[in-house]
Amino acid sequence: MFCKDLIYSYKDKEDIQIYNVDKEVMSKFNSISDDMLKQITNVTFPNEYYLQNRKHYRIKAVLDSYNFINKEISKELEVLKSFNPSMLYFSLLALWFKELNKESKSKEYIYFTIYPYSHVYDEFLVGIKNEDFKQLNISMIELAERIIYKLDKYSFK
Repeated sequence: MFCKDLIYSYKDKEDIQIYNVDKEVMSKFNSISDDMLKQITNVTFPNEYYLQNRKHYRIKAVLDSYNFINKEISKELEVLKSFNPSMLYFSLLALWFKELNKESKSKEYIYFTIYPYSHVYDEFLVGIKNEDFKQLNISMIELAERIIYKLDKYSFK
């Protein structure tokens, strides 16, 4: 849910242009975001559903997770000068589903485990010529690791 909102909030924005990233790279980022958003939208409910059913224990856990991630990322972004929302949400999902193997019985898990993460990381780390942009993407992976590992230890009771 958090990643869906993050994608919507930055979809089709050109903020990353300060790094002089070529249009082909931007197009690939946007294409991946569109694919991810489509899949996330297919397996999640509209946000209103979560708010209307917030007292249900599963929905409460989703909302608590959302708030936790949002709060932690907000704290981290106060220190960082800039961020790449595409690499951040992608790294959050990759860590949650692939590295920590969470929600292995969910529909989301199936999609995200067959997604070719290595191609994305190669494309947006190894293939990036602009060192500042590459460093920004690495910092997004590191940020995602800090947040997801904290979330994994977080108690929802």
